[in-house]
Amino acid sequence: MEFNGKPRSGRQEMKHKVFIVDDHPIVRQGLAQLINQEHDLAVCGEASDISSALQAILKCSPDILIVDISLGQESGIRLIEEILLRKPELPALVLSMHDEFLYAERCLKAGAKGYVMKQEPPEKVIQAIKKVSKGEMYISEKLSVKLLQKFVTKRSEEHGSPIESLSNRELEVFQLIGRGLKTRKIAEQLNLSVKTIETYIEHIKRKMGIDDSRNLILHAAQWFMNEQSHAAQARNTTKPRQ
Repeated sequence: MEFNGKPRSGRQEMKHKVFIVDDHPIVRQGLAQLINQEHDLAVCGEASDISSALQAILKCSPDILIVDISLGQESGIRLIEEILLRKPELPALVLSMHDEFLYAERCLKAGAKGYVMKQEPPEKVIQAIKKVSKGEMYISEKLSVKLLQKFVTKRSEEHGSPIESLSNRELEVFQLIGRGLKTRKIAEQLNLSVKTIETYIEHIKRKMGIDDSRNLILHAAQWFMNEQSHAAQARNTTKPRQ
């Protein structure tokens, strides 16, 4: 997709170049349509997976990256970590249907500058994009309150849900188990050894209080189904307007 800034009121107006990474074409289309309506923003490219995103981002040099957490069987958090190793100055905004209370802090720790839910109205999404493109942080008021409370009271993660206690990699393994992948397939997907994945699985079981692999699979599958249901609802809110 070509970047094309047009002059307005007799002068050239600078536009922030936006790169979108989402595995659903209809979401990318709706988001691009929303962004391109703004006089100071323009979509310069898009991708659906980590590999193609890394290649395209290095070529088009965007001013801001918008990324979903779920990219098929890949993790958007991993993309943020990898792209910031190559372009540490590139601000990333996570736009996702996933619960901000579970994922936002993870994304911020990975290097993202903001987190906004897909269920938010279009003006909120645009506000988040513009704020992050200026080098500022963006999170919702609800999340701000939660993080402040956590800081003030110094509550440990063990007081949250068992899912919150998982590391990013453990959560990624848990998601893939929920998708029905076996240990060897997960190892191939993440480019890790089977032994390493087995170690992650044992950590997950211990942290979640699950005693055997069968129950772990049932828990992961149920959680994945709930996530898919939320994703379907979120996609309906980001369909392009006619």
